[in-house]
Amino acid sequence: MTMNIQRLGPAWAPVYRQLMLDAYARHPEAFTSSPEERAALPLDWWERRLQEDDQAQELVWGATRGAELLGVVGLGRETREKVRHKATLFGLYVPDRYRRLGIAKGLLDELLTHAQGLPGLRVVQLTVTEGNDAALALYRQAGFNLFGSEPLAIAVGDGLLTKLHLWCDLDRLRRG
Repeated sequence: MTMNIQRLGPAWAPVYRQLMLDAYARHPEAFTSSPEERAALPLDWWERRLQEDDQAQELVWGATRGAELLGVVGLGRETREKVRHKATLFGLYVPDRYRRLGIAKGLLDELLTHAQGLPGLRVVQLTVTEGNDAALALYRQAGFNLFGSEPLAIAVGDGLLTKLHLWCDLDRLRRG
């Protein structure tokens, strides 16, 4: 499949919004946000998330084919002085019809390559829902390590799910 992985700008906001609302609805166990919460946000919230200026604290990449968005991943930078060396990976999502084509790996590789080039950034963290073995394997293969688990982290329906916390040392990746 021919695709392009690129940083998304505000023009992608309507498509990005729809893709993520689909993600929240189809996989409520994988995301902390609910479709109702995110659907209530105005389009300019999504546009701000996709700002392209050098001072943007959130960066989102998409796997695209023409005007179609095949998958996404985001990186949120910390702004407080004592934690500026950390960022959070958020919202990695590839719809079922595009899975097992290497899109998630390509998005994750692009994010980590970019993160390694950001001055002062040392750690990328993320959470994954316990039991999501495919995502956990992808993250481990990319260099993420488990550092803890949070029982009862999110409520989905009548159940409470555990989130696993992972981190990646960018200096270790830079050294190869």
